[in-house]
Amino acid sequence: MMDLRQAIFQKLQNKNQSELHDIINDSVNNDERTLPGLGVIFELIWEKSDEQTQNHLVSTLENHIPH
Repeated sequence: MMDLRQAIFQKLQNKNQSELHDIINDSVNNDERTLPGLGVIFELIWEKSDEQTQNHLVSTLENHIPH
C-alpha cells in the first residue's frame, strides 16, 4: 500500500516547471483536503534547500502571517 508521501511524489514525477506550478496553485486554491499534499511538497523543498533559502522561506512566512 502506498503512503501519502509516495502518492504525492508519484503525482509529481516527470512534471515540468509549468505543470508543477499548476499543481501547487490548484492545491493552494482548493479546500483543506489538499493541505497534506502541500505539506509533503514543502517538506521536499525544505529538505533540499540550503540554509540561506530556508532562512528566506522562514522570513517570507514571518512577514506574511496574519496578525
